[in-house]
Amino acid sequence: MIVLEECVSPHVAMVQRDHIRLAWRTPYRTLERVRPMAWTCICRATVYELCQGGGQAFIRRTVQLDDMPEVRETPRWPINEARAVWAALLSGRAR
Repeated sequence: MIVLEECVSPHVAMVQRDHIRLAWRTPYRTLERVRPMAWTCICRATVYELCQGGGQAFIRRTVQLDDMPEVRETPRWPINEARAVWAALLSGRAR
């Protein structure tokens, strides 16, 4: 009997035609302590994390490539604003 593991983290919905385009930048160190607070399932090639630290938050995007992962981050926002963008990302209204 083969048991398939189910995904426990959310998947990002298909991007909507009128979605918000996020600015993705090379990561830069501005916060000493950053902690992922939410993330998408690692079964997809692209994984997103909602990261928080120092009263700010941002979204980290990792594209899992064969040779080396490609990591990009959004600008920092106040935590409540970042949570709203995170919800938009999960629903396909932002990418």
